Amino acid sequence: MISFNVPPYVGSELSYVKEAAEAHKICGDGPFTKKCSKWFEDRFNTPKCLLTTSGTTAIEMAALMCGIERGDEVILPSFTFSSTANAFVLAGAKLVFVDIRPDTLNIDEKLIEAAITPRTKAICVVHYAGVGCEMDAILDIAQKYGLKVVEDAAHAPLATYKGRALGSIGDFGCLSFHETKNYSMGEGGAILINNPQYTEQAEIMREKGTDRSRFMRGQVDKYTWVDYGSSYLPSDMLAAYLWAQLEVADQINNNRLATWNAYYEAFSPLAQEGKLTLPYVPEHCMHNAHMFYVKLRDLEERTAFISYLKDHDVQSVFHYIPLHSAPAGLKFGRFAGTDTFTTRESERLARLPMYYGMTEEERITVIDAVKGFFA
Repeated sequence: MISFNVPPYVGSELSYVKEAAEAHKICGDGPFTKKCSKWFEDRFNTPKCLLTTSGTTAIEMAALMCGIERGDEVILPSFTFSSTANAFVLAGAKLVFVDIRPDTLNIDEKLIEAAITPRTKAICVVHYAGVGCEMDAILDIAQKYGLKVVEDAAHAPLATYKGRALGSIGDFGCLSFHETKNYSMGEGGAILINNPQYTEQAEIMREKGTDRSRFMRGQVDKYTWVDYGSSYLPSDMLAAYLWAQLEVADQINNNRLATWNAYYEAFSPLAQEGKLTLPYVPEHCMHNAHMFYVKLRDLEERTAFISYLKDHDVQSVFHYIPLHSAPAGLKFGRFAGTDTFTTRESERLARLPMYYGMTEEERITVIDAVKGFFA
């Protein structure tokens, strides 16, 4: 069976983990953590990157720094993972779901303004499949109404919008290094602080509400509890695992793109015949091959498609169940406007195997299975 996902592994991870352990510095903010943070700051051209225990806790930090208070509202797509929503619910917000575009499956920027109320505090966008949302339009709306913008860029490392790294455009960007992501530390993430005025608050929040980061830099002679926070630091051993992959980040990216392009070329005739729909990437966006999906006619055909591929030793999976229809979504949020595309597109979508190191033989097996379904 060809797995849907195989966590990235380049070969030097364990030697770096061993190096971290033997240095007797395995807690957070050790040498490997600092290397990873600087890599993202330099590559993404962002003022501050802080590694976190997960993409989820990165969004939790962003939600707190948005100044969310109980009863405030946050606009976001329903077609996303629960982590995107949970962070704002924990901060006390009411969720306002907006429909997605049928082409990119990102939040429809044209529908955001109509969802804004006097209680709206922030807009959280999700760059689905590593394809950028229409950030210029979204930032214009945010500026007009004085709203914060959080980028859930869990899918998006090394992807860009008009030449700018996804995650570096809004007030805060949130990355994930879960085992299903392009770069992995098993469980982990990062928050990008794109507005320097929040850097000190982020450091305090991440260090259990203390000014320990300033103490470690010699800026204060003792550290103490100064504000609310939690323990959002990952172990330096996890950062060591991630660093091995960042050293060859472009190699991983190019390998994934090769698989993505092979799929796209192979399935283009099927798309031209109207048998399936392929991913859409706007010209001003550069994606990172985080996933390759196809859209079938409807839920019934998708179910048959996934079953057929399984019978031919290929694991294909669907993706998000729209949050607004989930029990927690009904409890904590509401849908603004009409659900024209969110549910329809989610029921059509099937993801194909995509991972670093996928062999040509494995690609051909997947391609033949997909073609076989439509034969």
